Amino acid sequence: MAFIDYYKVLEVDKKATETEIKKAYRKMARKYHPDLNPNDKQAEIKFKEVNEANEVLSHPENRKKYDEYGENWQHAEEFEKSKRQQQQYQGNRQQAGFNGGDYSDFFESMFGGRSARQQNASFKGQDFNAELHLELKEVYTTHKRTLNINGSNIRLTIPAGVENGQIIKIAGHGGAGAGGGPKGDLYITFFIENHTNFKRDKNNLYSTVDLDLYTAILGGEITVNTFDGQVKLKVAAGTQNGSKVKLKGKGFPVYKKEGQFGDLYINYTIVVPSHLSDRERELFTELAKLKKS
Repeated sequence: MAFIDYYKVLEVDKKATETEIKKAYRKMARKYHPDLNPNDKQAEIKFKEVNEANEVLSHPENRKKYDEYGENWQHAEEFEKSKRQQQQYQGNRQQAGFNGGDYSDFFESMFGGRSARQQNASFKGQDFNAELHLELKEVYTTHKRTLNINGSNIRLTIPAGVENGQIIKIAGHGGAGAGGGPKGDLYITFFIENHTNFKRDKNNLYSTVDLDLYTAILGGEITVNTFDGQVKLKVAAGTQNGSKVKLKGKGFPVYKKEGQFGDLYINYTIVVPSHLSDRERELFTELAKLKKS
């Protein structure tokens, strides 16, 4: 996310009046509103930029800071404070009758006189924010992804187990610092979409498995899906509908703990046969009679 020129976002001149800015904002907000652009990510981003631009330019004080300091407008008060301190320092020196060479080097180095005159205030650059949309399958294993941020490609290692909504900071990949200050940081918010048959809750996974009536009554062995393959599972005789079993270590990877996994919980749904053959009906009838006797 690069530095945004708010005037360009609203398509107005830097000399635009408050009325013109307000009119431009309404026009742009209507154009990119999510209701008129469903499932359009670019329109969503543009809509956020339009609102951000309006919040700054429609506020006279913020607009003044923005016009003077540009991308560092949020640090305006710190810049002004630094200026006042420097002016006060210089004024005190003049009132005391000292010129630039009146202090000894020792005095200047001890009390900061020289640094106050020669050094400008430095501030950390603006932090950037970005979103990364991934499928649940993509964060089951650690992998690398290249992102383009502010014209630069960043090779990012995405650890297995990243959660939906998790924010990761990448130091030094934000905006340039002011006055020689350090660059800002990049904050990436992960949005994990799940199109699998598994429900994820942190490191654990949950799945529903259909179990035929005969296996539920007599017991047996079935094959079930896990997130990374299939396993055979023994079913106890007399298994009830809604019964749960835990497959230890078959859940989701634990974030930044290589080799550690959560558990997979299987919920059984017993499927009652809807179409019986004549022979099956006879056998069930006999079983019913035995049950009553």
